[in-house]
Amino acid sequence: QVQLVESGGGLVEAGGSLRLSCVASGLTFSNYNMAWFRQAPGKERTIVATIRRSGGFTYYSDSVKGRFTISRDNAKNTVYLQMNSLKPEDTAVYYCAAAREYVRITSPDNYDYWGQGTQVTVSS
Repeated sequence: QVQLVESGGGLVEAGGSLRLSCVASGLTFSNYNMAWFRQAPGKERTIVATIRRSGGFTYYSDSVKGRFTISRDNAKNTVYLQMNSLKPEDTAVYYCAAAREYVRITSPDNYDYWGQGTQVTVSS
């Protein structure tokens, strides 16, 4: 049974930082490309960042580029999202996702497994 469990969300003031973690179990973590998505109330789920199996290639949405950093530790089956200079518009539920194939990486439809999400709230 595959599980992705996110943690690290919370309430932070604008300009602050948070670090999200996602621990995977029930799969061979190093075989999966990983991503973080987010979904604000009443809006679609959108890509935040992705990282390939080896960690050698990353992708960021324009809205977070330069502020967020995705990384992974294959020995710990964990993917991270370091979020700096947070803005109120970053408020959303953040989801971890895993995909075997690195295609259509910005589309939620490409991902095989999902976590339950962690809430991030940025106050102004």
